[in-house]
Amino acid sequence: MLLDTPICDFGWKAPDFELSDPDGVSHSLNKSMGENGLLIAFICNHCPYVHAVIERLIADAKTLQQEGFGVLAIMSNDYRNVPADSPEQMKLFARHHGFTFPYLVDEDQSVGRTYGAVCTPDFFGFNNKAELQYRGRLDDAGMKDATNRIPELLNAMRQIAKTGNGPQQQTASMGCSIKWS
Repeated sequence: MLLDTPICDFGWKAPDFELSDPDGVSHSLNKSMGENGLLIAFICNHCPYVHAVIERLIADAKTLQQEGFGVLAIMSNDYRNVPADSPEQMKLFARHHGFTFPYLVDEDQSVGRTYGAVCTPDFFGFNNKAELQYRGRLDDAGMKDATNRIPELLNAMRQIAKTGNGPQQQTASMGCSIKWS
């Protein structure tokens, strides 16, 4: 089912959480916050929308990490009903694509629910005070050729680093619904 994300709730304070990657290494929002802020991407392994943007997401995430942002990816799908999203498959997916950031299992889906994630991919950009400033798409290319794309998320995060605030105009991300249990 194709969904669009809601508009940004500017200033919404991100609650801390603790999730583990498939190897059991624990990560939290507070410990992952970069000096300029944090990007949280709700993704999964099987979604065609994630597949269409994953290489661009990896490249933009590396840039953000170099520019003082923390980056986390969270998988909130009910992987018991979608085996392609299992922790073992997450490890393979992350390794295959060269993730430079943690890919976390939201086992009980509580983080996805708390954050109001609705689809994959679903991007949340926070300033360094953990206030939501971006809830939009990765870029204007979507599932098409990205040769001349506008990197909307990257540009928004850079604006957040400079001003603490995201752009007022944001275009919703689009993707497959999160598979709730």
